[in-house]
Amino acid sequence: MSAMIIGGDKLGNIYKNLEKNGYKIVKHITGRKKREIEGGIPCDVDTVFVFIDYVKHEIVNIIKKEGKKRNLKMVFVKRSWSHIAEEVENINV
Repeated sequence: MSAMIIGGDKLGNIYKNLEKNGYKIVKHITGRKKREIEGGIPCDVDTVFVFIDYVKHEIVNIIKKEGKKRNLKMVFVKRSWSHIAEEVENINV
């Protein structure tokens, strides 16, 4: 599975933990500047993780719209591994 992460300046262990759960991180953007998302979601992404406490609302709306068009899995979570792990478990069930 491939993923894009939106939000947060640094991922720390989140990156490694997602890889342990079978995700390949294709792209990470901070979600603070609109120009970061101008290229859209890469075509090889099937899951988008959005850290809701670190991203601008305008960017979330752009991502949501594109994600719905492409029928991508969209995961909206806080930037905390405990929250992310719970969502990853739900996806993999």
